[in-house]
Amino acid sequence: LIQGASSPQELLQVSRGPALSSNLAALAIARLARLTSEQRLDTESIRRDPRFQQLLDTVDAQISQVWNTPLVQLLRSLPALGLAQGGRQVRSVEQEVLWRLRRLPLRQLAHLAEYLAGHGRDGPLLPEVLRKLELRWTELDGTRTVVTLMAKVGHLSPTLMERLEDKALELAEQFDPEEIRRVALALALQQRRSVPLLRALSYHLLQKPAELPLPVLTDLLFAYSKLSFQQPQVLHRLSLELQPHVGALSPAQVSRCARSFASLRWLSRPLAEAIAQYSLDNTQNLSLTQLCGILVSFAHLNFQPSSSEEFFSMIHEQLEGQEQQLDVHLLTDVMWSLCVLQQARPPNLRQVLSPDFHARLRGDTSPRAQSSWLKLLHINATARLETPGYQGPFLPPEALSRDGDRHRDKDKATPLQRGLWEALPGALGGHDLARYDVSTVYGWDIDAEVVLDSDNKPLPVRDFAAPHLSHSEGTKPLPPGAKRVAVLRWEFPQFSSRGRELLGRGALAQRHLRAAGFLLVEVSQE
Repeated sequence: LIQGASSPQELLQVSRGPALSSNLAALAIARLARLTSEQRLDTESIRRDPRFQQLLDTVDAQISQVWNTPLVQLLRSLPALGLAQGGRQVRSVEQEVLWRLRRLPLRQLAHLAEYLAGHGRDGPLLPEVLRKLELRWTELDGTRTVVTLMAKVGHLSPTLMERLEDKALELAEQFDPEEIRRVALALALQQRRSVPLLRALSYHLLQKPAELPLPVLTDLLFAYSKLSFQQPQVLHRLSLELQPHVGALSPAQVSRCARSFASLRWLSRPLAEAIAQYSLDNTQNLSLTQLCGILVSFAHLNFQPSSSEEFFSMIHEQLEGQEQQLDVHLLTDVMWSLCVLQQARPPNLRQVLSPDFHARLRGDTSPRAQSSWLKLLHINATARLETPGYQGPFLPPEALSRDGDRHRDKDKATPLQRGLWEALPGALGGHDLARYDVSTVYGWDIDAEVVLDSDNKPLPVRDFAAPHLSHSEGTKPLPPGAKRVAVLRWEFPQFSSRGRELLGRGALAQRHLRAAGFLLVEVSQE
């Protein structure tokens, strides 16, 4: 009768039956809650019905005789029917569940944890459920339970999440693509960079022969980006399978994909071309912020679309008169990106180099502001070195000094950097023949600076005027035929993940230093 009931009236009639037990009453209430939810019925009229009150009283009087499954269902059903969380009936059921936790099967514990976590229930029950799961995690055997707990409960207990990661590593081979997606997303949202688990997920994902569903592609890309986890074969597959579907993505998804690939330093030219074309085809649907996100991503990867003229004309058109919508940091990022891609126009430069604009960044010591200020130095260098005919404004001379940055970073020298500092004095014939760890007014750091005469012999670098420094030690002009050489060190993170191509930042540094008159000696790790 209870399972076959199709209306609340049929279920409420159960209360009149002579064989009514607390277990049957609990089952009837659970079925009643399901029907009201499915049929969108008014719960207030049900709560006022004396027959419903009879069901509640029967459960309350003999609650210890209710079986485990109906009891757990009852815990979910009473609030669904509108009974107060702190009411007597709900508290009575919670207390009974609390007493029985040790005897509950693990699957019911998992369902209980999922429900309590999803409904923000306060009180002692949820912490106790989590503690029991922490102790009994070895009993977990199904992929669905493990994945659900990681996604919905793991953030509440780091200890449990650690156990779940171990179990997921054990079960990784059995995960289907959707479960791999949910596990990776759970790790990303909780900022848990479990490298062994991510490697296992990547390996088993690559064994799946079928084409991956679009939500799996986009969410995995987001997760790998969020965790800064680079797996070339997976990224290649994601970019390859995403490309045909770019047109079906929403503007927010396209912008997010572009930013994710940029943060992973992964440039797939066919996919980037598809994103550029999407931007041209859907300009009116993309918000200014989304369009800026795509532009900044292209600049980070140093990517020039094949439809470069059309693409950047559209960018300038969308930016014109709308710059006030962007905060100071995003506007700086956008103008810096245009400089990287050699698309900055004098009005763009004037806007961010004006005293009113850069005054908003001066004195702010937050990491974001410091990053924006450094980009402003690069923009200023673009105006001076790469924009013929630009008359100003420029940043004032006192704003170009970065001595504090240099001293702070000396303690963070990489092995390659220290190796250069040790090798160069011997190669040159003396420590004083080079200037080390040089911070230029262009916003770029040079690992070593050397002046060579016309016979390629080193000269004392500190004797000569240095227009690239905020405070020059020497005053002599360079002798005829002399050359100023900059030794630049490139570490792995400054290259694209796919090869030996410098990212946008490195490419801009190369252009600026060459334009400033330096010959470049570039050293990288093999």
